[in-house]
Amino acid sequence: MPPKLALALCTGFVIFLLWLERKQSNNVSRALWIPTLWILYVASKPLAAWFPYSGATPESSPLDRAFLIGLMCLALGTLIRRRYDWSCAFKENIPLMALITFMLVSVFWSSIPGTSFFRWIREIQAIIMAFAVLSEISPRREIESILRRATYILIPFSILLIKYFPYYGIEYGRWTGERMWIGVSTQKNGLGLLCTIAIFFLTWSIIKRWREKIARVWRYEVHTEILILVLALWLMRGPGGSFFYSATSFLSLVIGLLFLWGFNLADKYGKRIPASSLMIIIAIIILVGVTALFMGGSNIKFIASRAGRDASFTGRTEVWASLIPVVMKQPFVGGGFGGFWTPRTKEFFHISGAHSGYLDVLLGLGFVGLLLVSIFLLSSSRKAYRAMSNDFHWSVLSTCFIVMAAVHNITESSIDSFASCLTAIVLFFSVSLSTKLALRTDKTEQSR
Repeated sequence: MPPKLALALCTGFVIFLLWLERKQSNNVSRALWIPTLWILYVASKPLAAWFPYSGATPESSPLDRAFLIGLMCLALGTLIRRRYDWSCAFKENIPLMALITFMLVSVFWSSIPGTSFFRWIREIQAIIMAFAVLSEISPRREIESILRRATYILIPFSILLIKYFPYYGIEYGRWTGERMWIGVSTQKNGLGLLCTIAIFFLTWSIIKRWREKIARVWRYEVHTEILILVLALWLMRGPGGSFFYSATSFLSLVIGLLFLWGFNLADKYGKRIPASSLMIIIAIIILVGVTALFMGGSNIKFIASRAGRDASFTGRTEVWASLIPVVMKQPFVGGGFGGFWTPRTKEFFHISGAHSGYLDVLLGLGFVGLLLVSIFLLSSSRKAYRAMSNDFHWSVLSTCFIVMAAVHNITESSIDSFASCLTAIVLFFSVSLSTKLALRTDKTEQSR
């Protein structure tokens, strides 16, 4: 099939999927496309990669900068028009506010304060997008709509790029020459994470419809979701046909599905997993991820063997060993938010990243920052648990994504920034779980 024809058919298919989604979410405002476009942006390649020109990087690209500033202005305009209650939002999200404030303060001792400040602005953009969703009539429905739209767009177009536009959809290993699928993402693990998010969300949605017996949408929505779920599963297997192609993403997915199954099984028999037990599990996952950095991964080597990887987690332990001495130079407050990774440091260490979200937090914010990140995750899980009595399915979805984020960041990096896809979703869930919002959502659902 000619690539242009494949592009036209794929575009038509995606438009049809969005039409189906619109039929289900007919009360969703048009302003929801602002955070939707932002999620699509952070989950895929930057605009500089789609429209390349000499010397442009994602951070230096005027096109990317103009796009993000434009979205932020539109989101702020929406919040101002709706007379958003900023003080209430801040009070309901104190751990988040403490973390973002410490990020700003740490800019002052960064070696590149100007760059660090602009990177901090991207964190503010993420929070503004979350608050824009929070200002909607029923934010939880809107977040569900955002996830569905993103899945309907990114999964089909990833397949299109891999099959018909390999210049964008396929890359080759720098040293090994290995052929890797990347789709709309920037690298193979990014595609694996995208598939993990899509597979888990669609599985949750199908189970929710089945348990609530929503017959009016079965004909269209469930069949569509099953189709996209199959496509995401095919993508996740990669060119080698193995689910361990992106082992960290697959492990996160399996653990998320186990938690989903456990919550639904407990609810079936009228039981509840204690909140303290849930928070202890998340704290243990974080502790395992942090101690792995200082133990050379010896405490998680059994995971590598099960996933068919070598004991070094494909060279990750060597990366951690080279970066730990940097952490220990400023262990408490780090080198400043966004102040470590530069083209110079990447060239010096011959790596593109820390391959651990917890290590990236330590490099930028030190153990103080890691503590604040942990408190944010734990407080978000606490809020999710409290919502279980009035919105069981949403509480389970939020909790599972928090757990998956904690697991994923053991050997991949995303928790150091809200402007990454998985952490952005956790952020959206966290702000949607405020106490006053829960009461507002209940009244909205009852009126419908």
